[in-house]
Amino acid sequence: MRFATVRTPDGPRVLMDRDGTVVQLPFASLRAALEAGVHERADSFDGCETVAGPVDLAPVVADPGKIICVGHNYRAHILEMGHPLPEVPNVFSKFATALVGPQDPITLWSESTDWDWEAELALVIGRRVHGADMDEARAAIAGYTVANDISARDWQRRTSQWLLGKTFDTTTPVGPWLVSPDEVDHAADLEITCTVDGQVVQRSSTADLLFGPAELVSYLSTVMTLHPGDLVLTGTPAGVGAGRDPQVFLRAGQTVQTEIAGLGACANECVARAGRQLDKELTS
Repeated sequence: MRFATVRTPDGPRVLMDRDGTVVQLPFASLRAALEAGVHERADSFDGCETVAGPVDLAPVVADPGKIICVGHNYRAHILEMGHPLPEVPNVFSKFATALVGPQDPITLWSESTDWDWEAELALVIGRRVHGADMDEARAAIAGYTVANDISARDWQRRTSQWLLGKTFDTTTPVGPWLVSPDEVDHAADLEITCTVDGQVVQRSSTADLLFGPAELVSYLSTVMTLHPGDLVLTGTPAGVGAGRDPQVFLRAGQTVQTEIAGLGACANECVARAGRQLDKELTS
């Protein structure tokens, strides 16, 4: 079972793909659909309008209550960056304004010169969970999707807190589908790749994750209550631009494709933009 969020003339809508038939559900957001338990009672939505042909894909979860990210979580990536393996997850966050759809442009804001790619497995919470053990944490995962945690490395390194380098507006593609855990064995061993203009820059497997999805959900739920629609990015494998010698960063006009076997791909063109341009648009 798969879910997507699409833009329509009547506003955002949720699609469900069940056994190859795609239907439009009566929800304006995947968060609302998950709150209603759509992933656990899909049969109750029989008779919805069938959708065929191209659609305009939005971020698969456009309005998450929380976006939680994990750094240094692939063994090979940790080593390429010269760090020891952490004993606990390295957690930071970003905001929903950073999200874009799987085919939308990635904005390279002029305030940074060091834009880097980070292909990531993301998971979405499907039920309220707090203080979860591993079994409860695994059951709380509604499904998995693809993300790229595009990072402004110069801003990330300004202080010991990573937030500002990770949450520039319109920089984080997420999608195309939320895929139920049963279709991908809880993402235990999926190939993950990132290409820039067709050149492979990252290739790994989710089997190299230091802290797996259920372990992350359990750990995070110790501190905070997780709710349906919350989005968790689980970290990136080796091959980032900042880990190269010399370092390599993204440029306007390049296309970044992020793909995870069984989950699909995001393909996004990088577009340069000045931050002051946005200010003028908002005040005009």
